[in-house]
Amino acid sequence: MMLTRRILLLTAGASVILPGTLAAQEAPSLDEVHFDPDAPVLGNPEGDVTLVEYFDYQCPYCKALHPVLTDVVARDGNVRLILKDWPVFGAPSVFAAQLALGSVALGAYEAVSHALMETRGSLDFEAVMAVVGEVVNPEEALASYDAEGAKWDALLRRTHAQAEGFGFIGTPSFVIGTQIFPGVLERQGLEQAIREARA
Repeated sequence: MMLTRRILLLTAGASVILPGTLAAQEAPSLDEVHFDPDAPVLGNPEGDVTLVEYFDYQCPYCKALHPVLTDVVARDGNVRLILKDWPVFGAPSVFAAQLALGSVALGAYEAVSHALMETRGSLDFEAVMAVVGEVVNPEEALASYDAEGAKWDALLRRTHAQAEGFGFIGTPSFVIGTQIFPGVLERQGLEQAIREARA
């Protein structure tokens, strides 16, 4: 699909959240991280442990870990999962995050996020549109993002500021309970971190 001027303007405007554009940040409070009112909550919204992943739809480690992460959360049954869209791999990542967040109002964030995480390799704008189009109309998702653009842009900026505040240098990175994990966690590490957060 050809890129429209509107799509280009949206992604150009959102590129302000990419690394190096914000001054050094202080570490955020756990309330800011765990209970951002605009961040979609998956898993069990009433769970006794909050697991936050800072991720990018083009990150190969995030994609490889995604089925493990969702399986661990599903098997546990009492984990609040918050996927923090942190698009650090360039404009297509920003665009993917925009369409995913735009799909919240369409009731499809989890399905869109899952579809994007199932892709392999790098993404371009057309690939993002095609993948999202398997779940919802991507133009509707983009229009939904645009309709609440101030809210979503602010969420993406807050996510970036949080990641900088924690000193994260890449994706994936995690906050599980009160513990910070800057890097990949395998199944055993995720399960152990959840147990420790619950103890």
